[in-house]
Amino acid sequence: MTAPNRATLWGRTLVDELAASGVTAACISPGSRSTPLTVAFAEHPEVETYSVLDERSAAFFALGRGRRTGEATALVCTSGTAAANYHPAVVEADQSRVPLLVLTADRPAELADSGANQTVDQTKLYGDAVRWYRELPEPAPEARRLRSLRVAADRAVAKTTGANPGPVHLNVPVAKPLEPVDRPDDVPDSLAETAPLGNGGRDGPFVRTASGTLTPDDRIVDDLAAAAESAERGLVVAGPLNPGVCDPEVVDALLDATGWPLLADPLSGLRYGPLVEDHLVCGGYDSYLDAEVWPDPDVVVRVGASPTSKVLRTYLADVDARQFVVDPAGDWPEAEFTATDYVEADPTAVASALADRLGHGADASRRPDEWRDRFARAEATHWETVEAGADERLFEGAILADVVAGAPDPATVFVSNSMPVRDCDRFGRPRPADLTVLANRGASGIDGITSSALGAGSAADDPLVLVTGDLAYYHDMNGLLSIARCGVDATIVLVNNDGGGIFHVLPIESFDPPFTDQFKTPHGLDFEPTGDLYGLEFRRVGDADTFAEAYRDSLASDGTQVIEVRVDGEASHRFRETLHDRVCERVASDR
Repeated sequence: MTAPNRATLWGRTLVDELAASGVTAACISPGSRSTPLTVAFAEHPEVETYSVLDERSAAFFALGRGRRTGEATALVCTSGTAAANYHPAVVEADQSRVPLLVLTADRPAELADSGANQTVDQTKLYGDAVRWYRELPEPAPEARRLRSLRVAADRAVAKTTGANPGPVHLNVPVAKPLEPVDRPDDVPDSLAETAPLGNGGRDGPFVRTASGTLTPDDRIVDDLAAAAESAERGLVVAGPLNPGVCDPEVVDALLDATGWPLLADPLSGLRYGPLVEDHLVCGGYDSYLDAEVWPDPDVVVRVGASPTSKVLRTYLADVDARQFVVDPAGDWPEAEFTATDYVEADPTAVASALADRLGHGADASRRPDEWRDRFARAEATHWETVEAGADERLFEGAILADVVAGAPDPATVFVSNSMPVRDCDRFGRPRPADLTVLANRGASGIDGITSSALGAGSAADDPLVLVTGDLAYYHDMNGLLSIARCGVDATIVLVNNDGGGIFHVLPIESFDPPFTDQFKTPHGLDFEPTGDLYGLEFRRVGDADTFAEAYRDSLASDGTQVIEVRVDGEASHRFRETLHDRVCERVASDR
């Protein structure tokens, strides 16, 4: 590898090794100190680059792409506050276990604590939120240092995509000249001969990382199987899971062996797809599990993060049952602290082993038909009630119901935090379509939602649908620029209830003031000009039929369309409560 100066050599070597380790995309924000990295990524034939001007939006774009693919997207910025703007996305990536490779350019060491312009302390800038941090050595055309650089690159990729995936931070100090200008004798002509490994690398990664799968031992499987075989009422509960974490075919075998209902969060990857055709996949539990007549299960097998549904979380906290929480990363994803057993192993491996054990000599007559039928009747009651309610009036839940029901097969559906994800949980009916439903539920912020969705859309060929609230749309209007700059089209459903509708769910609603001014915070913004600003088609609707028509038209059209649906947040919440009470009353009468 040749280079006109050591900074250019450093950038090319680092990017070459990252690509060899599997990095195929980089999201870059413009800046001077990061020039060697930017030029190297832009010139590399195996790395697709995305230019996102705003660093906060760039970080969430990379996060969304990593969430959709399960692979690390490199994230490049200059020094100073640019790196600080990555922090919210780094926190989300940490909490939701999304691969993210952060490369922050930095001033050389001699400028630290000197008052030099745009120089801040970037050492361990993101604290414990990263899986691994490394301050790279400053560029030098030396054999050992170049080998060290390649090893650091390989380790970074392995750490961000390992058993506990998440963000990794490489701080990259570099001195001028930053551009690929000739600097005589800066890189010796003999480097290829004196440093063949560091300079040229190897065929493939310099260091190959072989990571295994945490499998349960026989004792754990025996314990699980014994509990399952003795249970009259068993449940499988799937909370939010990143794509690929839990194999649906293995879950299919487990449900076949047990006959248990599957309570599938919309973000689990299991509520939508082929499981729905052959098994009882439940999505309406948020409406009926707190009915007073609902019995306790005997055994619960849980995978994924804490469920979106508060009703489900509370139900599981109160039941007298053996609860097995299966998680591969050694974290504790159960905030009610009532689980009885923690299984630190790969969910697919556990489900497969348990299905195999139960499948041998399984007696179909022992299957809990009454228990399963109770869930089936409650599901039917819930969806009939929701359908009737949607015919009765337009409310936020009906919008999410229509979005999920009408999404193409296949499609990526990204839902914002606050009410959209909760409405998707309660009103997004299971269907056999190939829907990948995503959200930023690690730290559950509303910043970066649009950018995350567009990043996810950049990684797949299927249509992208984003459902966002007005405050989340406002927070990330900068992210809309990626539609044109990064070539991502979407159908954006903007649910505008003029403020923080989520706060109607909380007790603070009863205290006004300060509720309206300090919590709901109505803004009165007109978002239609964003269509002109970002070159989008903008359409405002106010009734169910017009929304359905606009949604169908957008899905059938090229380009990006924003469909704004104006609703009354308080009225929507009151109607959710009404539907919830109707479902619980009907379920109670069917005991």
